[in-house]
Amino acid sequence: MADEGRINSFKNKGKNSEEMRRRRIEQTVELRKARKGDQLLKRRNIDEPTSPLQECSPISMNAEEIMRGMLSDDEAMQVTATTSARKILSRERNPPIDLMIKCGIVPRCVEFLSRSDNPSLQFEACWALTNIASGTSEQTQAVVSAGALSKLQVLLSSPRSDVAEQAVWALGNIAGDGATTRDLVLGCGVLPSLLQLIKPDTNISLLRNTVWTLSNLCRNKNPPPEFEMVRPCLPVLATLLHFKDKDVLADTCWALSYLTDGSNEKIQAVLDTGLVIRLVELLSSSEVTVLTPALRTVGNIVTGNDMQTDMVINSGGLVHMGNLLNHQRLNIVKEAAWTISNITAGNQEQIQHVINVGILEPLLNVLQCGDFKSQKEAAWAVTNYTSGGSAMQLGMLVKMGALKPMCNLLNSKDWKTVVVVLDGLANIFNAAHKLGESEKVAVMIEECGGLDSLEGLQTHENEKVYEKALAIIENYFTEG
Repeated sequence: MADEGRINSFKNKGKNSEEMRRRRIEQTVELRKARKGDQLLKRRNIDEPTSPLQECSPISMNAEEIMRGMLSDDEAMQVTATTSARKILSRERNPPIDLMIKCGIVPRCVEFLSRSDNPSLQFEACWALTNIASGTSEQTQAVVSAGALSKLQVLLSSPRSDVAEQAVWALGNIAGDGATTRDLVLGCGVLPSLLQLIKPDTNISLLRNTVWTLSNLCRNKNPPPEFEMVRPCLPVLATLLHFKDKDVLADTCWALSYLTDGSNEKIQAVLDTGLVIRLVELLSSSEVTVLTPALRTVGNIVTGNDMQTDMVINSGGLVHMGNLLNHQRLNIVKEAAWTISNITAGNQEQIQHVINVGILEPLLNVLQCGDFKSQKEAAWAVTNYTSGGSAMQLGMLVKMGALKPMCNLLNSKDWKTVVVVLDGLANIFNAAHKLGESEKVAVMIEECGGLDSLEGLQTHENEKVYEKALAIIENYFTEG
């Protein structure tokens, strides 16, 4: 259980900060459920095209006529039929992908990819395959099984930018289907060709598609891509972070969020490109589509070691967190609280930085008033703080009013969160006891209704909860 691992990591003050930092494991599911809305895995091309044939080829052929035309030796008929297939597959609603596959157009479209003597035919065939690969895994597999990958890789070097762009898009859809197809695309050696398409004079449409495809090649965790295969992306992604287009920026940040979601060695490889200052700047972006993956990436970096976390702090990362804790988007607040929880899991200097930039007040506000998912992350941030902070730092936390929102969360229906809060309270009591002030803390907790909640937890169905609650009561609330 991920939460169990988190609890075990944090409850002992003696553990070092690298052990205490928590990676996304099962909580990844919760933190990333909305990602399909944030960044699309696949995209179907339904725009009316730059195809030179758009004026003269309305959809007037049925599936049999299309197949007959594509099998014809007449080149003009091949183009007309393939264009009709592409148009049917570009319908906004319910494109008949399975019907087209059943008719046998996929192998013929793959053949047409090699027709460098007829770029219009290549373009239409590639577009049709792009839209087939935008469907289910089985539909994507039909394109892969027909041998499209190596031919699409060749088309990345086409002198026609529309053909190259359509090949980029098709490869992006195939890579976006999952780890298996992603690795097949990487295995075809497409990455150098994709990176060569990113130049100062690349047209914006091609650039957007290329960066989106790059992000899909970095995506998926089970398993992640072999890091050495995607490492060549890093300097290019670092450069793209300075681009002004929001779509390019968003997909660049998504790619970096995938590459930093792993070991400290991977995090370091990303940091070695020198991009952290620019990445931190993007935490002030007004574009949520950019801010979301930029924050995700920064959050991943601070799961690393103390030096890696310091790079974010020294670049001004904490300065943005207070604003993000007040963001109107709940998922941004939650991610910001999660990021802070990994910084408060650090050393006392790092905790002091959190204090110095004024994060405690908005953090405690989230703990008190935030939505439950954000409260949960804020609870982790506070308990981590109590685990690694000095007595003076814990005193500051209590002085700022942490006890009341912590005690309120003791009534949560989520037992895991209750355990986190109980650990935090136990840490505060331990520190106060050493200073001879545990009685003062006990009075404060009783005054805000915490003792009643603790007593109620003695009958809790979860063994950990009642044991921890009982231990606090016996140690600090029993006279004599």
